[in-house]
Amino acid sequence: MATTVIRGVLHAYDLTVVEPRKNVDQGADIPTLVFIHGWLLSRSYWQPLIECLSPHYACLTYDLRGFGESEAKDSGDRYPDQGYKLADYAEDLQALLVNLDIKNAWLIGHSLGGSIALWGAETCVDRVCGVTCLNSGGGIYLKEDFEKFRSVGQQLVRNRFSWLIHVPFVDLIFARLMVARPLARCWGRQRILDFLAADAEAALRSLLDTTTEQEVHHLPQLVAQLRQPVYFLAGSQDSVMELKYVHHLASFHSSFGCRGENVIEIDDCGHLAMVEQVAIVGENLLAILSKNTP
Repeated sequence: MATTVIRGVLHAYDLTVVEPRKNVDQGADIPTLVFIHGWLLSRSYWQPLIECLSPHYACLTYDLRGFGESEAKDSGDRYPDQGYKLADYAEDLQALLVNLDIKNAWLIGHSLGGSIALWGAETCVDRVCGVTCLNSGGGIYLKEDFEKFRSVGQQLVRNRFSWLIHVPFVDLIFARLMVARPLARCWGRQRILDFLAADAEAALRSLLDTTTEQEVHHLPQLVAQLRQPVYFLAGSQDSVMELKYVHHLASFHSSFGCRGENVIEIDDCGHLAMVEQVAIVGENLLAILSKNTP
């Protein structure tokens, strides 16, 4: 693990490096793949996918502010409130790319991380050459559904207890949440660790501030304006981000076409595509990158 300070806050990250290659005709660098995790998760879930992709591309994973091993606040009070909206996390991403001198990035975001990646493509237009969203969509605000979702999320965060990690077989329960088939037991334990490690304020405010009616309705406008390639990988059995919402958001991008060419549906897959269907997600990402980069 390495660390860097972003807007006064210590962030944890990992960066794999490959030999630099250049396209002789275009003189363009091969992009660095930048992975952005979802709510109450961490950079850990990208590791199986990175094992597939790192021989071909440099891969950067990092923990969002307040999650995983990244701190939540500026200890020096120079930045008293960085905010927890999508635009705020996109600003963190921009600072990270500058700090690590990454001039050509392809963003890969999961769930909440997918929305951050879309915002990042607009915020860092000179550094981001493309985006792939996993289990991420939206753009339709259903008041009752969102109120229920926000209420359940708040209860989860506020009723956490550190002794949960010691409850027998609780990791088996977490290994079954939001997936089409149970994950390996180690992922259940990792989900508990990340659930407990998330900073309370960051967890609550990122939930509430990114799911307002204004934020949800702005996503389609944002996607419609992006000029970089944008793709969506969706789990056919994802009960958190259903296929119809993925197709809805993807339809606003110019590459959608009449058949939804920028949406790839993955069978036997729930909301954690990057650990449920590692090989299939990896193959699709390599195909997308091969099509859109030198």
